[in-house]
Amino acid sequence: MNATAPAPKGYTVSIEDITEPATFTRLPDALDALWQSLRVLPLGWTQYEAYRYFFGPGAVERVETFLARDGRLTLSFHMAGRAHAIRLDT
Repeated sequence: MNATAPAPKGYTVSIEDITEPATFTRLPDALDALWQSLRVLPLGWTQYEAYRYFFGPGAVERVETFLARDGRLTLSFHMAGRAHAIRLDT
């Protein structure tokens, strides 16, 4: 008997103090929403490139690895002198 984890019912994303939580049925849609919100923020080159890696082209496979291991992905960035959490939960 091959036991596999049930497919998530949705992916909830949020950016602390920037966006309200939103739930998507497909991971690519959730990642695209995060990337569209992050890419317009004044993050500076280093943070922009780091988040383009996590949420830009080809991100689905990378993020699936984190979600399979931890069930969530939590990252942070600094803007205007304070940290903001980026959350993606299944």
